[in-house]
Amino acid sequence: MLTCEICGEEIMLEEDMKTHFLLIHLENDMHCPLCSLYGVSYDELCFHISSAHPEKEHREQDPAHPTSTAGCSAGTNTAGTESEKPQTAPMLLLSQFCSAGESCDTAAEATFTTDSVPSKQNNTAESGGSSSGETAPITSTQTTQSAKTRQQESVRHCEEDCNEIKSEHSKAKQKCLSSLKKEKLFSCPMCALVCSSAFILQEHVDLHLQEQLSAEGSALEVCSPALTCPSASSSSGEKRFDCPMCSVVCSDSFSLQEHVELHLDHGAAGNSAGSPSSDLKLARQLQQEEEQRRRQEETQQEKEEFKKLQKQFGLDGKGGYCRQMERAMERAVARGLMAPAEFHCRRAEMMESLASGLDDGRTRTQGVLRALYEYYQTNCRDCVHVWLSADTDHYCSSVGDKGWGCGYRNFQMLLSSLHRIETYTPVIQEKTMPSIPQVQRMIEGAWTQGLDPQGASHFNQRLQGTRAWIGATEIYTLLTCLGISAHIIDFHQPTGPGDTHPQLFEWVKQYFCQSNRNSRLPPRLIQTSLPPLYLQHQGALFEHCCPPLPGPDVFTLCLPAGHSHSIVGLEQKKNGSLCLLLLDPGSSVSDIRKLLSRDTISTAIHHVRKFPSSLKHKQYQVVVVQGVLSGEEKQMKIVSSRTLRAERIP
Repeated sequence: MLTCEICGEEIMLEEDMKTHFLLIHLENDMHCPLCSLYGVSYDELCFHISSAHPEKEHREQDPAHPTSTAGCSAGTNTAGTESEKPQTAPMLLLSQFCSAGESCDTAAEATFTTDSVPSKQNNTAESGGSSSGETAPITSTQTTQSAKTRQQESVRHCEEDCNEIKSEHSKAKQKCLSSLKKEKLFSCPMCALVCSSAFILQEHVDLHLQEQLSAEGSALEVCSPALTCPSASSSSGEKRFDCPMCSVVCSDSFSLQEHVELHLDHGAAGNSAGSPSSDLKLARQLQQEEEQRRRQEETQQEKEEFKKLQKQFGLDGKGGYCRQMERAMERAVARGLMAPAEFHCRRAEMMESLASGLDDGRTRTQGVLRALYEYYQTNCRDCVHVWLSADTDHYCSSVGDKGWGCGYRNFQMLLSSLHRIETYTPVIQEKTMPSIPQVQRMIEGAWTQGLDPQGASHFNQRLQGTRAWIGATEIYTLLTCLGISAHIIDFHQPTGPGDTHPQLFEWVKQYFCQSNRNSRLPPRLIQTSLPPLYLQHQGALFEHCCPPLPGPDVFTLCLPAGHSHSIVGLEQKKNGSLCLLLLDPGSSVSDIRKLLSRDTISTAIHHVRKFPSSLKHKQYQVVVVQGVLSGEEKQMKIVSSRTLRAERIP
């Protein structure tokens, strides 16, 4: 009865044992008898044993130390000859597996040599010792009856020894298996293999390192003093173990393990040193950097927007009225639209006008209100009432102030009307019209008296030599400086359907109706002695620069980014609708002169009329003149101008 040393199965015949070994243990998943490696093929297991356990293989194949695996060899010469034969792979595998139980027990050595049974080596006849791992067939020889008796005794002794060896192997195997169950599992850092002990893991890692060395084929730095010289290492035949985490080569597996543990300990120390407090510090640093970058971007964007606004409002330092006039005339000469002689003549006239501070009158058109009065006397029978302001001259923009001079031109229109009203004669003694640069100087003089300090700081106390826009606050400052009482009305939001301002029209009607309050039935056409109204509307840039006013009566300084007109009259239709009559500085001299001709006035007046559907801007501001200021009232106005106030409607 034969017993398989691997699984313990009992089989009658040797041929069946070989078949069992081949089918069950060789073709199925193989287990390394020297370590816990399993789940590999036979060829892979042989390669593993030859590479990972070379010392076992050399000991099994060394002729000076013949070994018997699980059976007994009988005979003297024949047994010696067979022991010297190289074992086949299955026999070597079985012999190594049988010695695995002995390798698990570090205190016992279970290899048996021929010296352990000296009485059996004196047998002359060959005996076939049966073994579970032995593959060589048992040979028999023709001998005498006495020899057969001795052979039977030898076989009996061999069987007894084999039974003892089997029992020892079973005990060692059980002890090894029990010890493996108690051991911890160690995972390979270079692959997914799990080992049962640290020594097996080291041997497995050695295989990886050897493969890496064979692939690279280059000598690296040696961490062990014994391997400081690569040539000495190669000549001595020692193994070299590469660190999987750096380029260091160690002399043995224990040094490699200590070196790898240093890496792990250093990483753990770094993680513990950089946890909660360092992470919080890093987060704060990143947040500060992000806030600083955002502030820099916002500052840069504000600078760019401010430069655009400066360019739009003529505060970019590229010259004012005089410089713009010269450039326009130079372009006209270059295009052949103006002769060089005319250029010099016009330039001399401009310089003379700037020196005197008086307007040259090239953009002035007189008699507009008189022409409108005559037109309404004979036409527009659908109007119930028509109110006209005092006589006013029209001033249009010139080449020198095109695009930014509407506020200055509307002030000239208002001033031309005040010249004709006796109420304002004491404060306006000179009947001359100042030029645009002179108006800029007048505003700067008003700032020096303490009027509108916010507006002065906005323009940096300087208007001369710039193309800066002016609006309702600057007109109010000019009139107050001249001793004229003025008031600002702010229509800060639409009050009608479709973003219209019907309350603005009603307010203008009440303004013109104050001249005929005593008459019960006002005439159809009335030309009052009231000056025109300065009307400033909010444009796209004005909406961007001027936020909603903070209080019910407080008027904050806004950029005059809209357009301005002069209200010189009002129509009331039979259906009750109102229509404003506006003079626009943007209209050219030729367009305004069409109002002076009876043949073209019926067509040109359409550009003067403005119905509620035509005024749909978000905000409108009106400057109204209300008489003359005394000295004390002027001082009070100067003091109160530190915070300009306006009447807000609604």
